[in-house]
Amino acid sequence: MVSFKGAHHPKSVILYAVYFYVRFAVSYRDLEEIMAERGVHVDHATLNRWVEKYTNIIAKQAHRRKAQAERSWRMDETYVKVKGRWMYLYRAIDKQGETLDFMLSERRDEAAATAFFIRAIANNGFPDRVVIDKSGSNAAGLFNMNCLLVMHNWCCLIDVLQVKYLNNIIEQDHRFIKKITRPMQTFKSFNSAAATLAGIEVAHMIRKGQFDRSGKSGFEQFAELAR
Repeated sequence: MVSFKGAHHPKSVILYAVYFYVRFAVSYRDLEEIMAERGVHVDHATLNRWVEKYTNIIAKQAHRRKAQAERSWRMDETYVKVKGRWMYLYRAIDKQGETLDFMLSERRDEAAATAFFIRAIANNGFPDRVVIDKSGSNAAGLFNMNCLLVMHNWCCLIDVLQVKYLNNIIEQDHRFIKKITRPMQTFKSFNSAAATLAGIEVAHMIRKGQFDRSGKSGFEQFAELAR
């Protein structure tokens, strides 16, 4: 359960503001004005603190509660600007387009790719197949995963395909993330970027129907993850 102890605003108000920010392409100053129109006076710095504080916790709940994914993955990374520097958002979806995992990294190398696959496998289990682009670091990360399987005497290894057209689905999926982050321009810190992106990914998962909550609005599903 997400704790709202000590907050000066009701839980529903906080969650509404956080959900609105990660779901729609607005800046914090835009959101400050939107909240004021609804009779809630809260400054943009407070809104930023709410997003940083609650989105990572909600994202952890989302990983636990999302529907079981396919074992055929598509993996790629996209770019996000943090403090004026380009950083890398590693992402994986299954062949149906369902979000599997995501991780922000300062580097795009073998170590980062390996860390991402360890995280994704911990949250989703081992895939049968992973489609990637021509990135050598991503291929090396998957090679490291297969080495672990060999060391533990698994008979089946992960099938790695480097076929660009098969990865079009995740390149298209990046567009939602880029659309939401565009008005944010540049993040002020790595932790702020990671937290905000986690919230955006959860909103995207809700939009794709990954929590099987038919009849409930996106905000209602987001609020349920905070219970």
